Amino acid sequence: MTKPKLFGISGSRAIRAIWGIEETGIDYEHVPVSYGADSKAAGYLAVNPNGRIPALIDGELQLFESMAINLYLAKRYGGALYPSSPEDEARAWQWSVWGISEIEPLQMQIVVQKLFTPEDKRDPKVVERATKALQRPLKVLDRALEERDGLVGSAFSVADLNVAAVMYLMKMISFDYSDHANVQRWADACYARPALARAVAKP
Repeated sequence: MTKPKLFGISGSRAIRAIWGIEETGIDYEHVPVSYGADSKAAGYLAVNPNGRIPALIDGELQLFESMAINLYLAKRYGGALYPSSPEDEARAWQWSVWGISEIEPLQMQIVVQKLFTPEDKRDPKVVERATKALQRPLKVLDRALEERDGLVGSAFSVADLNVAAVMYLMKMISFDYSDHANVQRWADACYARPALARAVAKP
């Protein structure tokens, strides 16, 4: 049986799927495709026609989108990483979709300004508006984490993985969670996981 093959580099959104596959502990092949020209080459487009990373090949399955990849990997190989009941499975899907719909668009406005816009062209109002708008979803997350360590059950699960992976960019820009102590506690625990350290060390 061939090993799963994961395409992407850690210095991109593909870190989400690299972290996910590292959490499963399975043996896999890592193909360091970047978000540059190599992701637009014909060979890679046959795997992901969007020309984006990450992507996964596992046997006859070809899959793109980091949230879908992580949900699949957790369910197939992750053991306790994936919820055991239909109700908790639905909650894991809920939080995964929530992360990319409620957090990602706003955090990307800040990331683009702070990391990809020349300093003389940055617009502080964009950062201010996005930071203010993020307080609403962060309050939702903070309440969900009151007196609990995970979003689904008490242990780290694919729900935590996917939301924390989306929010990893906020760690990179040192986003201030001082008004959301539960989020800070939870994020610190997620980002201290050995699987993430292994993922970050990948090319």
